[in-house]
Amino acid sequence: MGYAKNGWLYKEKTAGYIFSAPFIFGFLFFVIVPVATSLYYAFCNYNILKPARWVGLKNFIDIFQDPTFYKALGVTLKFAFISVPLKLVFALIVALILLKGTKLTPFYRAAYYLPSILGSSVAVAILWKRMFAVDGLVNKLLGIQFAWLGSTTAALWVIILLAVWQFGSSMLIFLSAMKQIPPELYEAARVDGAGGIYTFFRITLPLLTPTIFFNLVMQLINGFMVFAQGQIITDGKPMNSTLFYVLYMYQQSFEYSKVGYAAAMGWILLVLVALFTGLLFKTKKYWVYE
Repeated sequence: MGYAKNGWLYKEKTAGYIFSAPFIFGFLFFVIVPVATSLYYAFCNYNILKPARWVGLKNFIDIFQDPTFYKALGVTLKFAFISVPLKLVFALIVALILLKGTKLTPFYRAAYYLPSILGSSVAVAILWKRMFAVDGLVNKLLGIQFAWLGSTTAALWVIILLAVWQFGSSMLIFLSAMKQIPPELYEAARVDGAGGIYTFFRITLPLLTPTIFFNLVMQLINGFMVFAQGQIITDGKPMNSTLFYVLYMYQQSFEYSKVGYAAAMGWILLVLVALFTGLLFKTKKYWVYE
């Protein structure tokens, strides 16, 4: 028994290997292997029913000659660059309102955070689709008969509105960051006669810039990957006005059986996200207070 307790099974290093093994194998087989496989398929003509055939850069050449690719990319960029700033602005405003604690503050925080949990679900997307239908709740409240989801200009704004409604996670992050600001700064500002607007732009906002940067990066990445809302609410219609990049990639893979083409689109998306993220980090020093 004494030998067994001194053996390799009782060493702390062995216990570490045992407890980390599920994550290591899961990461290997469910992340690394699929990523490597998709990279291989990006250079192949593959449609699930037939073996993959190496075609080199053909998929990438076809993508950059596809006008629908540029349409989907433009729709996604427009969605991300509009919805993300609006979401962060609303999140910051609500966080400022909830900063002052009351008995109902925990309830309000949970209520505002709930859309972030439910917003990407199929049920909420279907509900949103019904709300903006011609005979839906929105038209009844406004007293009009307008095809929101049938308009090439309004359909995208319906989905943007759904994305902005999911500001709860950013709001909680802002709220947590504002609670870390030393109250002595506000007391000193009040002694000097500074008002609420002045203290917000001179104290609160500068000290929140690292949190704003974090939220901006995370929400921008999520904006590029929008899929469920576009598929369920409009399916990319009308006239591809809501055809998001990931939705088009999904259609190429599962509707047109062009898996290699879709894999190549996925890697192009990865490069685009990396470029925009790198640009944000490159310009961080000019507006983030550290």
